Amino acid sequence: MKYKIVNLFVFFTISIVGFSQTDYFKLGKEYYNNGDFEKAAATYSEVVKKEENLPKVYDTYLSTLYKLKNYPEAEKIIKKMIKMTAPDNYTYRIDYALFYKQQNLTEKAEKEFSSFISSIQKNSTAIDVSGSYLQKIGEYTWAKQLYLQARKNFDRYAYCFQLSTIYNRLGETDNMLDELLNYLNQHPEEIEPIQNVFQNELETDEQFSAFETKVYDRINKDPSQIIYNQLLLWLNIQRRNFSKAFTQAKAIDKRSHETGTQVMEVGNIALENKDYDAAAMCYQFIADTYKDSYAYTVARRMLIQTREEQIKNTFPVEKSKIVGLINDYNQLIKENGRTAYTLESLRNMALLHAFYLDKKDTAIVILQSLIENPYTENRLRGKAKIDLGDIYLLTGEPWESTLLYSQVEKDFKEDPLGHEAKLRNAKLYYYRGEFLLAQEQLDVLKLATTREISNDAIQMSVFITENSGLDSTTDALRDYSAIELLIFQRKYNEALVASNMLLMAYPHHELTDDVYWLQATILRQTGKPTEALEMLKKISTGYADDLLGDDALFTSAQIYEFDLKDNAKAMQLYQDFLVKYTNSVYVVEARKRYRILRGDKI
Repeated sequence: MKYKIVNLFVFFTISIVGFSQTDYFKLGKEYYNNGDFEKAAATYSEVVKKEENLPKVYDTYLSTLYKLKNYPEAEKIIKKMIKMTAPDNYTYRIDYALFYKQQNLTEKAEKEFSSFISSIQKNSTAIDVSGSYLQKIGEYTWAKQLYLQARKNFDRYAYCFQLSTIYNRLGETDNMLDELLNYLNQHPEEIEPIQNVFQNELETDEQFSAFETKVYDRINKDPSQIIYNQLLLWLNIQRRNFSKAFTQAKAIDKRSHETGTQVMEVGNIALENKDYDAAAMCYQFIADTYKDSYAYTVARRMLIQTREEQIKNTFPVEKSKIVGLINDYNQLIKENGRTAYTLESLRNMALLHAFYLDKKDTAIVILQSLIENPYTENRLRGKAKIDLGDIYLLTGEPWESTLLYSQVEKDFKEDPLGHEAKLRNAKLYYYRGEFLLAQEQLDVLKLATTREISNDAIQMSVFITENSGLDSTTDALRDYSAIELLIFQRKYNEALVASNMLLMAYPHHELTDDVYWLQATILRQTGKPTEALEMLKKISTGYADDLLGDDALFTSAQIYEFDLKDNAKAMQLYQDFLVKYTNSVYVVEARKRYRILRGDKI
């Protein structure tokens, strides 16, 4: 073997005559990458004869020597680098400790590393460089040892963020959470990036609950630290536990004198997520607490709007309750006058008249007065124009609709409101079966800055694409879009008849499950939950793995819980849903509903 190595060195000494220095580096790297470690070692041994070349090939040369178990040469180049880079030779001294570890000489490795960290424990620069290097090479246990030792010489909160990362890598979740909370205690301005870390690392209910307990413990020990309340507020919003979020927002409001700002925000998020009870609590608190502020009128309006959403989502919708809502809005305007904070109520009233009481003329008069009112704020005027366009669509005047939508598009270019108007135009083309024109609008909206509008545009575009030309025509899709228009116009009986005709005309068509979904929607809204469940079951059994599979099962559970008041059956379906659709957007809500029905305190 010794003869072979000598000859190999002679061969390389002869063969690389005339090579440039760069050629040596490339050749050595090429041999290394190809697994020719002996040739790589021979090449690098020639390269490092010039001492200044050693830093340039050190990492690869050391790895090569370890592959060949040539420990004497490895030790030689590590010591040379330590000498060459002194006193800032921290990474190479770590490499020397790792040199023993490479040979499974654990005791020597630990002794060498302990000696190293003892010599730098008061040198913050050395600790930063060494800690980063240890994390880079995956030596997390040593990195932990380094930072904990160094912490003794600084303060108890030193290196919290670094240690949290290390504990995470080591699977020590409890310690990771403690370190992040320690870091946040010292750097409250960093709450958003810390929340992002929590969001990425906390996955299960158990982890969230353990984290919540930790934060409550911190509040009990240090009630003056408001940052923990802010963290709990964020946590409960993430978990969609808006009642608890309200409690934290209220505590923050009381100490920060914010006149209900965060409570209002929680109420708005709760309303958006259909937690009407929590939303009402938030708005009622503001209305009771800040009677002399601008927030009072807003909260009163939002209280009525919360009841409105609850009534509109309780099927079938009772007209007497709609009339009651309109009276409440009128009373609000009467008490507070037509101000910037009450004019929004006119929009709500108009839409209730048009879509639930079939009083389209009344709705048109209200919206036109709002649009023409010189005191109406521009965005509210734009929203009213979109609403008026929707009502003209109800009355079968699509040209009036598109004219209004286009006005808003023009007035609010590159603005979410303008994008919303463009989406309405796209839907109008879609309803009329003009799919190419609809796609032109949707292609622009796919790049919209608002995620919700962008997602709606993408979803609608994909739907049109997938269902166009399946039978060399768009007849089935044209019939389907016409049914959707009938539903928008609240012509439910006509829509049911048309949907049954579509199913007969195109049996086993790709649109079949979508038609079942439309029928289920109509039946539920018209107070026929049992029949709606039959349609949803057809999707759950025959199209479970398709796009509407999770929607169908989740909605079935909702019908049993809210419409039929059968909590046992609802629990069973929520549980089935959580097992079957682990990646669905409804998972968080399904888990929450299941826990509430089970009687958990959340």
